[in-house]
Amino acid sequence: MTSLDTSLLAAAPQGAGRYAPSPSGDLHLGNLRTAVLAWVLARRTERAFRLRVEDLDRVREGAEARQLKDLEELGLDWDGAVVHQSERGDAYTAAIAQLQAAGAVYECYCTRREIQEAPRAPHAPPGAYPGTCRNLTEAERAAGRERMGQLQREPALRLRAEVTQWSVRDLWAGEVTGSVDDLVLRRGDGVVAYNLAVVVDDAAAGVDQVVRGDDLLSSAPRQAHLAHLLGLPEPTYAHVPLALNTAGARLAKRDGAVTLRDRLAAGESAADVVERIGDSLGAPGCRSAADLLESWDPAGMSRRPWVVDLPA
Repeated sequence: MTSLDTSLLAAAPQGAGRYAPSPSGDLHLGNLRTAVLAWVLARRTERAFRLRVEDLDRVREGAEARQLKDLEELGLDWDGAVVHQSERGDAYTAAIAQLQAAGAVYECYCTRREIQEAPRAPHAPPGAYPGTCRNLTEAERAAGRERMGQLQREPALRLRAEVTQWSVRDLWAGEVTGSVDDLVLRRGDGVVAYNLAVVVDDAAAGVDQVVRGDDLLSSAPRQAHLAHLLGLPEPTYAHVPLALNTAGARLAKRDGAVTLRDRLAAGESAADVVERIGDSLGAPGCRSAADLLESWDPAGMSRRPWVVDLPA
């Protein structure tokens, strides 16, 4: 059992939840579990449920269609058209321009290796940007642009964060205060960064409840601060434990028959898969998403990772 912020379970008929898969392959059981939870929490709190395809990076042909079919087979539905990040470029450009006008953006000329090897403050979190390019002179910036030209890359654009910490509210974790650094807004290859895209897209869809894996909990304060700077509503969160294999590593498709199609090929039904997910949530006997909507108690969910141990 775990305590939870019950105020986040209040009805919010003007808000929305969402699920946002990347079409890089089939969804495994951990992905499907998060999708089911996102749907249940949205419907239970009278929110709309949105579906967004995060296709800015690697896209595998046919993956999106298979993912949508899998969600439907589990009994999930969504409101409105499916949104594709690849069609949202103008919105991202406008957000960056707004931040630039406020003096909250600067160019970064660092390579990934340089960032990894740069010295940091003693209490800086792992991976935090050390601010190397934050306060360069104009001559130093000119040299940086010349260097990027030689590398055939554009400078990355980073947020000039105005704080070092920000707090968010999470259904299970409560109030979480996390580090904020000068996160990337646009990468050196010209592609908008995930942190910016997700903030802009959630706000545009009216999403005020974000359900996702707890490996992303540390990024929530950074994203909420970015929303604040853009004058957008900050969502609440519900970060759920990850699915692991029996070796304790994050579940992946290479771990065997871990997708819905795999389980169907092994003789299980979609209802069997929902029941397996329900068992992991402390709601045994649920054979449909509708069953979980009616029966699942968020307070009864274990905060430990779900170890997926499938029959041979």
